[in-house]
Amino acid sequence: GLEMNTLAIIPTISTPHNPRSTEAATKYFLVQAAASALILFSSTTNAWQMGTWDITNLSSTPAHIMFTLALAMKLGLVPLHFWLPEVLQGSTLTTALIISTWQKLAPMALIYLTLNNLSTMVLITLGLLSAIVGGWGGLNQTQTRKIMAYSSIAHLGWMFSISPLMPNIMILNLFIYLMMTTALFCLLIMAQSKTIQDTMTAWTLSPSMVATMMILLLSLGGLPPLTGFMPKWLILEGLVTQNLIFVAATMTMASLLSLFFYLRLTYTTTLTLPPNMIQTKFKWRLKPNLSIPLAMAASSLSILLLPITPLIIM
Repeated sequence: GLEMNTLAIIPTISTPHNPRSTEAATKYFLVQAAASALILFSSTTNAWQMGTWDITNLSSTPAHIMFTLALAMKLGLVPLHFWLPEVLQGSTLTTALIISTWQKLAPMALIYLTLNNLSTMVLITLGLLSAIVGGWGGLNQTQTRKIMAYSSIAHLGWMFSISPLMPNIMILNLFIYLMMTTALFCLLIMAQSKTIQDTMTAWTLSPSMVATMMILLLSLGGLPPLTGFMPKWLILEGLVTQNLIFVAATMTMASLLSLFFYLRLTYTTTLTLPPNMIQTKFKWRLKPNLSIPLAMAASSLSILLLPITPLIIM
């Protein structure tokens, strides 16, 4: 299943035939192939030492550490994250959306199925490092796809940090991340914004779209009273309940780094105007597009779900 998923996305990455997309597809293939080989090696090691090929019963310590690192490589977690920003930058916005959302489902499902056999310390360490590097790496970026790549790394870090303690919160965080990322990518696709400078002119397409993009960015940053605050709140509560005060405090500080580049995007999108002349063309109307209903639905869920948190966690 993992290999079918990988081989199916590679032609999509290289669809606009240019050197950058070819490079991105090659990097993606090499990383995913190496991760798959590491998964096979970990299962072989477990079978050699324990006599079972069941991947949900990784009793050997080297086997489950290799398995965790292989899935971290597939997802783009620190310290195996260097390929993700480069691959997204070489892809179109639509392909970047698929890599940032759909391609995360299979590895996260494997993590969920094998949590009982994985090292809690390794998972929390990977999550902590990913949250820090995801926030730090996005500070100096000007390309929206690279910013979304580091945003993905940071969010996956939050999921990994809570996964051994409260797997259900990890799944909730995953679905909220998928909704918010899908909504923001749809808006970036409609506005054709590939750089921060491109977002300055998005208001000529639709002022309401710009307002929605601003709120979505704040939700991704985890500000209340938006939906993005819910997973951070629940994860911090879970970490403090388990007496992991240092991890919770470090994750909170790391989220401030991510919030900075979200606020930077918000500022350029809503409060900055590029030089324009009297003949500037105002469209004020979006062309019919299949991504508009998806963006509307995902945006609504990404903004308004916080009040029903008590119903979700009951």
